[in-house]
Amino acid sequence: MTAQAAAYLLERAWVDGAVHDGVLVEIEAGRFTRVVLPRGNSRFPAEVSAGMDEFHRVPGETHPTRLPGLTLPGLANCHSHAFHRALRGRTQAERGTFWTWREQMYAVAGRLDPDSYFALARATYREMAASGITTVGEFHYLHHQPDGTPYDDPNEMGHALIQAAQDAGIRIALLDTCYLSSGFGKPVEGVQVRYSDGDIDGWSARQDALESGLSPERRQGGPVVLGSAIHSVRAVPREALARIAERAGGSPIHVHLSEQRAENQECLTAYGMTPTALLHDAGVLGPEATAVHATHLTDADIALLGQTRTNSCFCPTTERDLGDGIGPSRRLHTAGSPITLGSDSHAVIDLFEEMRALEMDERLATEQRGHWSAAELLNAGTRHPSLGFADAGTIAVGQRADLVTLDTTTVRTAGTGADENTATFAATAADVTQVLCDGRVVFSRGDVGEIGRELEASIQGLRS
Repeated sequence: MTAQAAAYLLERAWVDGAVHDGVLVEIEAGRFTRVVLPRGNSRFPAEVSAGMDEFHRVPGETHPTRLPGLTLPGLANCHSHAFHRALRGRTQAERGTFWTWREQMYAVAGRLDPDSYFALARATYREMAASGITTVGEFHYLHHQPDGTPYDDPNEMGHALIQAAQDAGIRIALLDTCYLSSGFGKPVEGVQVRYSDGDIDGWSARQDALESGLSPERRQGGPVVLGSAIHSVRAVPREALARIAERAGGSPIHVHLSEQRAENQECLTAYGMTPTALLHDAGVLGPEATAVHATHLTDADIALLGQTRTNSCFCPTTERDLGDGIGPSRRLHTAGSPITLGSDSHAVIDLFEEMRALEMDERLATEQRGHWSAAELLNAGTRHPSLGFADAGTIAVGQRADLVTLDTTTVRTAGTGADENTATFAATAADVTQVLCDGRVVFSRGDVGEIGRELEASIQGLRS
């Protein structure tokens, strides 16, 4: 559905790396056609009503709709496992060890079918939209039936995710994941049979079918980008890594990297090199690649990721939930690796929390403050290129028309300056009042209750 033409007068907006007052934007066919900054950047006239809680444009209206608050570009959630949303608040038995978490994760993975996966993913993506996320990178490895048999359509689960994102109103980069081993040559076991295509040829053939099965309006450049993913170096044999990198051919390619120390040690034992060095040797690293977590790295690993301009995706709320550790985000950035953010297991879906966690975690690790500026954190939270959408993430002519508006008068945001520091060090997802994706309103404050009920129904349906 093509978005109608619209115009908005933004009380405060993050444009060109700074907050400006009274920004006029015009939108046509889902893109910004005009972005006008006021002369002198004086405060917005007082006629903006403090009580204006609903911001729906009246059909045919020619004057701009006023948006009170602080407006940002759309946020990019660069790493998601949608089905993990069913685990929130339920994995703390025995004080919440990694093993209690994994047991419940596998149980949910074993129960899902295309219908229940669609319902859970749609509700999860609607929660993302409500938090200001306009693009999600879905790291998708739940491919087959519970016994490992492919569905009649071998990509039925992937199509369910694509449809769920479309229904929620956000874009998706479906990162179709190769998963062939339970660990460095060991066969898959238990629920992992759902993840595996048997060998690299099986994975490649299923990807061919996925690509050919997409309708023209969903193909690259539309609301869907097809990318590739390597689950991890423990789950994909060395000889398959280069095949996956070659197949990606400039499209996004993501990989879980050095999330835990044990993986590093096992990789050294198996191949005599770190996971980062192994991926580099196979030709995986580069500007289209994203290393997810990148937690336990050597100095040489950091240099390789920086030299190759490989993106590093940090997921602080998941990394702390699982006790993974604190990765070297600032060192990676300084070395040349662009930093992106994800909500991963959805222990929290709040990119504002992920942004500030980059700084807060560095403070804990170094016992010093001041590693990341608010502007740098916002750039990390709005980076879309690693998902294949280079034309999103900024409020500028020609870019996709994504707008996320924050209420700057809540108990969290009041008195904080209504600027980039408000967004990164004060606001939460609960402060989002309206979200546009490709020029369409995909969330308004009145939607919160409905989204909560949808989440409750989809998760309870998995437990009944």
